[in-house]
Amino acid sequence: MLRMGKLTDYGIVLMSYLAANRDVQHSAHTIAEAVKVPLPTVRKVLKSLSHGGLLKSERGVMGGYSLNNSPDKISVAEIITAIEGPIALTECVSDESHCEQETHCAVQTNWTRINNAVFHALDEVKLADMLAPQNEAGISPIKFYSSVTKMSTATIQDGEFHD
Repeated sequence: MLRMGKLTDYGIVLMSYLAANRDVQHSAHTIAEAVKVPLPTVRKVLKSLSHGGLLKSERGVMGGYSLNNSPDKISVAEIITAIEGPIALTECVSDESHCEQETHCAVQTNWTRINNAVFHALDEVKLADMLAPQNEAGISPIKFYSSVTKMSTATIQDGEFHD
C-alpha cells in the first residue's frame, strides 16, 4: 500500500491552518487546540516543518509559528519532503539507494519516470489549493499538469500506448 504517514497528514493540516490564519503567529498550544491534534504531535510536526524551511519560529511571549512563504508558493511535495524526506516510491529512485539489483534492473528507468510524475503532481498542488473547497458541482480547484489527462485517455495495444 502506498500511503503518507499520519505525521505528514497532520503536517498538511497544520500548514493549512497557518495559511488560513496568517495575520498572527501561533503557539504550538493554540494550533493543537484549533486542529484537535495532541500537543506533543503538533510540536514534533512543527519542528520538522521548521527544519524543512517551511515555517518561521520565534521564541518569547509574542513568539510562535508562521509560514515562511505565501501559501501559493508552498507545494504539497515540499511539506511531504520536510516530514518524510525525499519522495521515493522505490529504493532505486532514492538518493541513498542500496538495491543489489540496480546495476542490471530492467525497470529502474520506468520507476524513475513514475516517481518523477508523482513528485511533479504533488509539486503542482500548492498549500493555497488545499484551502479552496470544492465547488457546488463537487469539482476540486486542484488542477494537475496536462500529461496526467493525456495518460488517462491512452490505451495499450500490443504493448504500446495509443491515443
